[in-house]
Amino acid sequence: MRRRAPAVRAGIPPVARVLGVLTLLVASAACGGADTPAPVDGPEVLRVLAGSEVKDLEPLLKRAQDAVGVRVTLSYAGTLDGADQVARGGADGRYDATWFSSNRYLSLIDGATARLSTQTKVMVSPVLLGLKASKARELGWDGRPVTWNDIAAAARARKFTFGMTSPAASNSGFSALVGVTAALSDAGEAVDKAQIDAATPKLKEFFSAQTLTAGSSGWLADAYAKQGAVDGLVNYESVLLGLNASGRLKEPLTLVYPTDGVVTADYPLTLLSSATPDKKELYGKLAAWLRRPEIQREIMTTTFRRPIVPEVRPDRRFGSASLVELPFPNRRSAADELIGVYLNQVRRPSRTLFVLDTSGSMKGDRIDALKQALTALSGADTTVSGTFSRFRNRETVTMIPFNTAPGTPQSFTLPERDPEPTLRQIRAYGEALRAGGGTAIFDSLRAAYARAESSAASGDFTSIVLMTDGDNTDGGSYDDFASYYGSLPVKFPAFVVLFGDSDVNEMKRVAQLTGGATFDARSGSLAAAFKEIRGYQ
Repeated sequence: MRRRAPAVRAGIPPVARVLGVLTLLVASAACGGADTPAPVDGPEVLRVLAGSEVKDLEPLLKRAQDAVGVRVTLSYAGTLDGADQVARGGADGRYDATWFSSNRYLSLIDGATARLSTQTKVMVSPVLLGLKASKARELGWDGRPVTWNDIAAAARARKFTFGMTSPAASNSGFSALVGVTAALSDAGEAVDKAQIDAATPKLKEFFSAQTLTAGSSGWLADAYAKQGAVDGLVNYESVLLGLNASGRLKEPLTLVYPTDGVVTADYPLTLLSSATPDKKELYGKLAAWLRRPEIQREIMTTTFRRPIVPEVRPDRRFGSASLVELPFPNRRSAADELIGVYLNQVRRPSRTLFVLDTSGSMKGDRIDALKQALTALSGADTTVSGTFSRFRNRETVTMIPFNTAPGTPQSFTLPERDPEPTLRQIRAYGEALRAGGGTAIFDSLRAAYARAESSAASGDFTSIVLMTDGDNTDGGSYDDFASYYGSLPVKFPAFVVLFGDSDVNEMKRVAQLTGGATFDARSGSLAAAFKEIRGYQ
């Protein structure tokens, strides 16, 4: 059965608060590798493993210590990474609770539910399509009912373009994929493999219009605001409303509420079964405080999420459309099948260029870490998130090693079927890397952009990864590269991995210049940082 959510109405949010919310959302895009330091503990501390989507609640949570005596520490992980960590027991003893936008995927993993205790839903936000107001008017979607089939038909005809997060990295992308699949297959019950197979041709048509991808909802929103060329976003209602209120858009978004349904995030703050009695008490205090009417109103006002308690009515900003909740997979095999189909068959292929430091300072453990990272992306990482971060079918991967000068590029194109032989070639390539010589960072980065520019017309998702462990010692400078980059007719993001003794400020300038992000592997795993970047490729 499809469940109907109560109808709600729309209003105007305070812009100043929204700017702060969006700043926090964007900052969450480059939170570093999956390996994070152990969270601070203490008698008043509740350690929470969270999705980056709740980062915008940090200012509110700081007040919980004075209000109810609970100091909340948040450690961030991607949806699948976090689910895997909890399911295999990696969160036991390290964290007391989790807080992701949804527990749906986590609940599908064998044994995971036994590690979860009390769940308290805190707020609600459906995943929707937001389109530039002029595009919505052009399509006639600003005043009449619209279905996902209508949206898919317009996407097939390339009447609009959109951005969406990766379903393998972010719950908003996963929820969108599930919702679109359920609607296009007319699934009355849980989505299964047969419905996925039946919907795949329509999914290919729908995602042919996707021209922007990301590993987090906040980074996606920021990239959309900066680019301006994409017509819309599939994202949380809260993110779309926040963008409209931020003052950063040249043209506001019209929110499209598909009449055949949506998938909704309910943000359950969840106590882990391993939590000690004193931590359970802290959890109870925090959960009750978050559901107080005055706190619910503040969450609604500052984060654009709908309140969960009946005492607080959603205000006018949320519109009057009734929301139909679409069915979700009830087996992990179906959820994994759907993500795999999206990555390897449905979405546009990727062109990924890795600019890899093999200078003399990389000798020893550092070059070994690089080899291990490439091996992990070639299929050796069999964790939940590792499975979906491997190099994808139809993807072209180009390696550009460098030391005193850029090395010879080596490209590998994975076939649509049976990628294993090509994955073995990539593993062998990585194992053969040797360290020695100087460090020509910017000449090598320039070589990668020159190669990427030659394939710009393909329409594939193109990105560049720069990994270096030191300062630029040879060739052109940052200023030389910035001048070159400014002259490019087509630009691609560079995702920079901070490693070893790399110049942090200069590497952040590269990421900012190109619209990419930095990922910190200096105190964690290089493989984890590479895996996190895959959500943006």
